[in-house]
Amino acid sequence: MPAAYDSYDYPNYWKNRDYEHQSEVLAIKKLLTKIPELNKILEIGAGFGRLLTTYKFRAKKVFLTDPSAKLISKAMRKYRRLNGIEFVQSSLQNLENKKGLSNFDLVLMVRVLHHIEDIDQAFTIINKLLCKRGYFILEFPNKNNLKASIRNIIHGDITYPISIFPIDIRSKYNKRKGTLPFMNYHPDQILGKLKDNNFEIIEIRSVSNIRSTFLKKLIPLHTLIDLEKLFQLPFAKVYFGPSFFVLARKKG
Repeated sequence: MPAAYDSYDYPNYWKNRDYEHQSEVLAIKKLLTKIPELNKILEIGAGFGRLLTTYKFRAKKVFLTDPSAKLISKAMRKYRRLNGIEFVQSSLQNLENKKGLSNFDLVLMVRVLHHIEDIDQAFTIINKLLCKRGYFILEFPNKNNLKASIRNIIHGDITYPISIFPIDIRSKYNKRKGTLPFMNYHPDQILGKLKDNNFEIIEIRSVSNIRSTFLKKLIPLHTLIDLEKLFQLPFAKVYFGPSFFVLARKKG
């Protein structure tokens, strides 16, 4: 069965998005410093392997999974000469039924949760895939980022910043077409769901805090990343950025 991203040029999406990419790499590298020795890593929704080199050096074995045959094939062509890499075409829901996919020290899931409506089911599956006291690096879009909060308040929705309910930001046309959901979540909801599903929170980072077309043209990339290094931890406390990264650990 074809996956949604089989018909979408996802690698092209990342052209001219060096700031966003490097911000995510920075967050993952910082979170990895909180994790002791790793042997086996799983990335869910790995796509064409954009983030592989960010964490590959930490593990003896890495599994890249994605529901898109097109994207997994791109990853295979690029990284097939690397040792210790396995490529698996699978949706998140089918991962627990795949032979050999268990007992991971770390699971990463970046830019995937926005397509998932049943968070509890997703976290239950990930919990099963992890070893005892295994780690989980999760990214999700923050509906309560500063820009969105100000915009909605200006338009009259003064309760927007305190509403914990997710929003689907698809256009009416895409909803009628039945495209993948694109959910933005309140951080409190996601952190609560993680805790309810047997995870403890280790660290939270606000990412891509300067995601502005104007500022990206005005400020050199290296300066933006230097600022990003300063902002990620403190800005997480005020739900500032459009993207959140969470490091969680499975409870014993």
